[in-house]
Amino acid sequence: MAMFERHRLAPLPLALLLVLLLGCQHVLQAAASADDDDDDNVLHIGGIFPIRGEGGWQGGQACEPAANLALEDVNNRRDLLPGFKLKLHWNDSECEPGLGASVMYNLVYNQPQKLLLLAGCSTVCTTVAEAAKMWNLVVLCYGASSPALSDRNRFPTLFRTHPSATVHNPTRIKLMEKFGWSRVAILQQAEEVFISTVEDLEARCKVAGIEIVTRQSFLSEPTDAVRNLRRQDARIIVGLFYVVAARRVLCEVFKQGLYGKQYVWFFIGWYEDNWFEQNLERESIDCTAEQMRMAAEGHLTTEALMWNQNKEETTISKMTSEDFRLRLNEVLSKKYDIANKRYPEGYQEAPLAYDAVWSVALAFNKTMSKLLKHGKTLKNFTYTNKEIADEIYSAMNSTRFLGVSGGVAFSSQGDRIALTQIEQVINGSYVNLGYYDTQADNLTWANKERWIGGKVPRRDRTCPGPSGAFQRVPWGRGHVAMWSISSLGIVAAIGLIIFNIWYRHRRVIQSSHPVCNTIMLVGVITCLWSVFLLGLDGQFVSPGVYPLVCQARVWLLSIGFTLAYGAMFSKVWRVHRLTTHNKPDTKKVEPWKLYTMVTGLLLIDLVLLMTWQLYDPLQRSIEEFPLEEPNNTDDDVKIRPQLEHCESEKHTVWLGVIYGYKGVVLVFGLFLAYETRSIKVKQINDSRYVGMSIYNVVVLCLITAPVTLVIASQQDAVFAFVALAVIFCCFLSMALIFVPKVIEVIRHPSDHAESKYNPDIGSKEDEEKYRKIVQENSELQRLIAEKEDKIRALKQRLQEREAGRGGGGGGGGGGTTEGLLHTD
Repeated sequence: MAMFERHRLAPLPLALLLVLLLGCQHVLQAAASADDDDDDNVLHIGGIFPIRGEGGWQGGQACEPAANLALEDVNNRRDLLPGFKLKLHWNDSECEPGLGASVMYNLVYNQPQKLLLLAGCSTVCTTVAEAAKMWNLVVLCYGASSPALSDRNRFPTLFRTHPSATVHNPTRIKLMEKFGWSRVAILQQAEEVFISTVEDLEARCKVAGIEIVTRQSFLSEPTDAVRNLRRQDARIIVGLFYVVAARRVLCEVFKQGLYGKQYVWFFIGWYEDNWFEQNLERESIDCTAEQMRMAAEGHLTTEALMWNQNKEETTISKMTSEDFRLRLNEVLSKKYDIANKRYPEGYQEAPLAYDAVWSVALAFNKTMSKLLKHGKTLKNFTYTNKEIADEIYSAMNSTRFLGVSGGVAFSSQGDRIALTQIEQVINGSYVNLGYYDTQADNLTWANKERWIGGKVPRRDRTCPGPSGAFQRVPWGRGHVAMWSISSLGIVAAIGLIIFNIWYRHRRVIQSSHPVCNTIMLVGVITCLWSVFLLGLDGQFVSPGVYPLVCQARVWLLSIGFTLAYGAMFSKVWRVHRLTTHNKPDTKKVEPWKLYTMVTGLLLIDLVLLMTWQLYDPLQRSIEEFPLEEPNNTDDDVKIRPQLEHCESEKHTVWLGVIYGYKGVVLVFGLFLAYETRSIKVKQINDSRYVGMSIYNVVVLCLITAPVTLVIASQQDAVFAFVALAVIFCCFLSMALIFVPKVIEVIRHPSDHAESKYNPDIGSKEDEEKYRKIVQENSELQRLIAEKEDKIRALKQRLQEREAGRGGGGGGGGGGTTEGLLHTD
């Protein structure tokens, strides 16, 4: 549509200056036509055509020749305006409101007197129509679509053969509903005509339940506005701007990648068919014609019908619309390359200008018929004659005829009533998709649309995918391997428990405290069971069950660790106590002390876990990641990966408490194992292997805990890392502590041959030597005690003698003392 033109209100001094500058030109023009002005049979109308401007809509390039064709046809009709001829006086407004005002003033104040004004370009029509009422002039706009012009209070004498821009909005809403788009963005040029159109569109979208995600505007450079559309994840975009700005927008659309199967653009339909390939160099568009075609492919346009679609239907001018097209092309070909489809701007609106002149002629014809009854003619009209002006208005308001643009009729607001045409660019050319009748709410669809990728872009936003969008632990060999190894470990632990109970009477088992070993094996089984829960996520359990899985993981891992590690810790602690006691031979390892230590550690675990469970239980939480392209689908979607976590409100605090407590126990156990690394105690015959197990558990735990926090967002890596750490600790501990015992039992079925099982258990000769050494040590301690008693007695005797002799016999006293000592 020839609708949208740049709106810049010129200050009054500029308008007056332009009047002075152009006054001479209009005076000369008036003088040149003085002969015609004196003729009583000439009806004069003024015309304002935008032709040579650099911005806005320069539709006068094709509309002015079309209007002249209409004048020629009207003046050749003997049954129309009998005895009179129409004459058009016009000038170029360049689609500038200030210059348009200057042209209007020259037309009004220069003879001959005008009966009506023709105008094009919304901003110029706004200025002209608002002022024309002061001279009782009816204004007929052939190329103005601003919704603001529908205001009858502001523009009481305005009519237009060009439909209002708001006629597009019901069509756009209808298409959005047809294709299921409920979220759109708007990109507009900062002009009054587009602003009012967008306000109407927003109101209609609100009624239809369609969300406007963003509304971006620009003056001349659309780069930032288009970039913001991408940031806002806009997919369905309505663009409202002049054709010059449209080329810049389309180039930026190509640069930002906002085209293709994921995007749908709505453009204005009154651009020329090859607008996206024209004037690229002249306007310094930084895109090639091929790039512009790529960006333009698939976009939709809505356009009020400006050509009669029945090419064989004869109109009021005795021509069909096709006849008019051929005549117009013949005239335009003298200046433009019509043969190669290089049409001037305004070509689509040319039928509107042609029918505008016919509307004037018919309205004048009807007015003259009424005036003749009162002995008046249109030549009696003056700018102060409101009576004749009202007759012209009434005649124009009731005008009905079939023109080359279709049926011509005006609403109560002076707007053209017309159907809307919907087109799409397919392979670089516009293809008619259908029509929409706003008044009847009837969409006629040809089913010729073609979408990039072969599918309608159903997504009007980027949405997280269904369950497949969650990052899962890939089901397959990883699960099978970890669960199989854990199952094997559980079976092995159960077998060792049986072995431990069955051979509990053997010295090799008794000396290692079989109950502690059984507790350790129960802890191993518990830890291995937790591996099964580590592999469970949303693909195996529902969201309602997932929190229970989270809590079970923590309980099993924590209690299993305490049982397994606690049993080993209690052993190495007792070894350290035995070796640091003053009389180790007199101390025996009491089993209840070992069990008490494990029970104490377990109670601490239960208190912490129960408190956590009651006050801040673990829940299922979702972590979202940046958008990703799907790998296995051609659908117009992007995937937002999501990861399920087990978290509580104060998750970090609880982890700190648990890790802190376990860390202290680990470090203390490592210290005890290091202190007793070379000590042999017969009461606990596997202390060295227990120490080695503690080394490995501590190292693996200190590595696994921080690493899992770092890679928490990589679900498969966390599962593999934690599962391997648990499995390795369990298998290594079972191997170090039980493999030597099993080998010893297999090699020596009888109990008497177990002297070589362990360096910690000596032979009978070694035991005899140890017993003798202990006896000798006791004897020596007895002798030392006797000698100490004699020394005390002698010292007492010496003190008594010294006291009896007094201070006189000091010299002899020394010899006597030496004698006593020597005698002893």
